[in-house]
Amino acid sequence: MNHKHWTNPRFFVLILLCFAYGVVSAEEYAGDDEFGEPSQQYEDRFESFNRAMFSFNEGADRYVLKPVAKAYQYVTPSFVDEGVTNFFNNLDDVETFANSLLQGKFHNAMVSLNRVIYNTTFGLLGLIDVATTFGLVAEEEDFGQTLAAWGYEDSSYLVLPLLGPGTVRDFTGFAVDTTLFDPLNYSDELNDDERNMLTGLKIVDLRADLLAAENLMSGGDKYLFIRNAYLQNREFLIKDGDIEDSFADEDFEELDGF
Repeated sequence: MNHKHWTNPRFFVLILLCFAYGVVSAEEYAGDDEFGEPSQQYEDRFESFNRAMFSFNEGADRYVLKPVAKAYQYVTPSFVDEGVTNFFNNLDDVETFANSLLQGKFHNAMVSLNRVIYNTTFGLLGLIDVATTFGLVAEEEDFGQTLAAWGYEDSSYLVLPLLGPGTVRDFTGFAVDTTLFDPLNYSDELNDDERNMLTGLKIVDLRADLLAAENLMSGGDKYLFIRNAYLQNREFLIKDGDIEDSFADEDFEELDGF
């Protein structure tokens, strides 16, 4: 490995962004401590290493990222915070557009492309999400999902320092998305320092949006909770929500008229 990458500030910010992405993916489905296993089998062959990295990442979040996110939330008006989130969601729609094409999901590609056009043109470069008010809602797609659609379905669960929870497949997909499908990489009006600042802002904004969800996780084995939540979330996204519903069986038919 070329060690100069590790001293490049932009590469370090990329690592922090991937860590924030992992936290977001895991906590989106946080609901209770008894999270079931995903129906698709994933190996946790690196569990000892993963648990060590999980503890390290918790410390990094507790002493660095979380305090910064709290300060950001405290000083940022809610409408500004919402605008920042919308701006980065608009950039992410470009990623969804590209990966929808690669997966042959042409309707979703057109919806996400129109979202970018509407929000960029009429939503002040994405600060206002006007596309959703027009009924334009696209399913999130990334290159990890594209790899799964291409046949790379089984992958080992992996937790990396600062990168957070993931799989070998999803980390590969994230690297491709960040390198090829991030519009900021193609802007001639931004220098490296400005791109770093925007990427850092995205990390902090993502983390601040998760502060309210932390109370949903208490007790039990937090490592297993995060692992299963992350894997179920990925399975849900990869299968476009078409997953087995453990509550949809005959045992609950008697509740239909309740």
